[in-house]
Amino acid sequence: MLLLLQPSRRASAAAAFSTTSSISKSSSSSHGRAAVGARALSTQPSSSRSFGAYRPSRHSRRTTSLAVSTYDDPAPPPASLSSTTNRAAAAVAANGFSTIAHKDDDDDLPRPTEMTEDERYLFDLNGFLIVRGVLTPDEVAACHAAIDRHVDEAVPRSDPSLRNAEVGSPMYGTGPPRLDLGGILEWDDDDDVDADGGNGVGGGGGGDSRVFKSILAHPRLVPIFHALLGRGYRLDHVPFVLMNDCGGEGFQLHGGTIDCGTGEYNSHLAYTCHGGNIRSNLLGCNVMLVDHEIGDGGFCVVPGSHKSNFRMPPGMIDGRTHGEYIVQPRTKAGDVVLFSEGTVHGALAWTNAYVQRRCALYRFAPATMAYGRSYFGGGGGGDYDYDGTTTTRWPSKFYVGLNEAQRAVLEPPYANRLDRPNIRDDGTVEITRRSERKRQHDMNVFKTKYF
Repeated sequence: MLLLLQPSRRASAAAAFSTTSSISKSSSSSHGRAAVGARALSTQPSSSRSFGAYRPSRHSRRTTSLAVSTYDDPAPPPASLSSTTNRAAAAVAANGFSTIAHKDDDDDLPRPTEMTEDERYLFDLNGFLIVRGVLTPDEVAACHAAIDRHVDEAVPRSDPSLRNAEVGSPMYGTGPPRLDLGGILEWDDDDDVDADGGNGVGGGGGGDSRVFKSILAHPRLVPIFHALLGRGYRLDHVPFVLMNDCGGEGFQLHGGTIDCGTGEYNSHLAYTCHGGNIRSNLLGCNVMLVDHEIGDGGFCVVPGSHKSNFRMPPGMIDGRTHGEYIVQPRTKAGDVVLFSEGTVHGALAWTNAYVQRRCALYRFAPATMAYGRSYFGGGGGGDYDYDGTTTTRWPSKFYVGLNEAQRAVLEPPYANRLDRPNIRDDGTVEITRRSERKRQHDMNVFKTKYF
C-alpha cells in the first residue's frame, strides 16, 4: 500500500480539501525568494486513503532550493485604473509572477468563445499560460476521491533507469520516486453513464473518470485549444496523474523548440507564430489538483525558452546554474497550466510535508500531428466512429459516457477536410467534408474512401 503522508501526519481522511497560505517576503534573499507560511487544511470525511488534517508546522518559513524569481511588494494600483487592471495587478502581487491570466470574479459573465488578447500575448511571450479556476472545488474533490479509490494502482519510478533527475540536484529531492497513476480515462463502466449518454456539457457519465474526461473539451479550454492547436485538435498522449510525497523527485529540464540539451531543432515540439496565428505542435495541459505555493516545488518553466535558438548552458538542465531563470509558478487546485512542449520545462522536488502533490497531465496536438501512438490499435470505440471504420482507436473505456465534442478529440491524426469532426464555439460538433464528387472520385481511383 502506498502511504500518501508520513504516518505521523495521517490524522483524518479527506477527499475534499483546500489549502491556504500566508506568503511573506524574505528580506535576506537577494533574489526575493518567497517564504511559505503556515498552511491550514480543511477536511471532509471520505475514504481511509487521503489527506490528513494538520496543524501549522514549526517550520513556518521555507524557501525553494533554486533562486526562483519573485517580485517585491508592488505599490497598490491607482484607484483610477479599471477593475480588470486592478485584478491583474493584484495577481502580480499574490502570485509573484506576472504572466497569469487572472480569472474574473464575475461568475455571471459568459465564458469566452475565443482566446483573449491578454491570453494570446502572455502565451506568446512566455510559452505557457495559467488558466485560473477551470475546475470547481467539487470537481477537484471528485478527482481526489477517484484517485484515492485507485491509488494502489500507482507505479513508483523507483528503478534507476526511470529516474528523471540527477542525484543531488534541486530536481532530485531527497530520493522518494515519483508515483505515476494511469487509467484516469478508464475508470467508468457502462453502468456509470447517464441515460442521455453523458452529463450535460461536461459529459463523461457519472463514474470516477467524469471530471478527467471533461478536460478533453472543457468549455473554458476549447477556445484556447483552438487558438494554440487549430480546430480539430486531438488528444495525443494517454493522460495520467503525477504524485509526489515530500522530498519526491521532480524532473530535470527538458523540451524546447531547440532542444535544451542537444541544441537540435525539435520539429515535433515546435512553436510558431505567423500572421497572428499561434501553433504549438505539442501542447502540455497540467491540471493542478492541489495548491502549489512558491517553494513547494512541482512544475517549473523557463519563460520564453520556446523562442530560444541555443542549447542551455552547462548545469542549467539540472538546476545547478542560472536558477534565477527557472520559475515555479504559484497555482491553486483547479487551475490549469497550458504550456508548449517547445518551452523548456521540468519539475522541482516536492517539499510540502503535509500535502501530496497531485496533478493530471494531458498532451494535445493539432489535427494532423502525432507524437504518441496509443491511439493506434487501441482495441475499441468502433461504436463512436464517424466513418464506420475501427482501425485506429483508443482503449474502449475511453469512450464510455463521452459527449460528441469529447469523442471528436479522440480522433486519430488526419486533415480537417477529410470528414473530421470539429467542435463549434457552442460545444456542438460539425463534420468538415470535401464535396461529394471529390469523395466519389477518390473511391473510383483509389478504391477507398480517402487518399
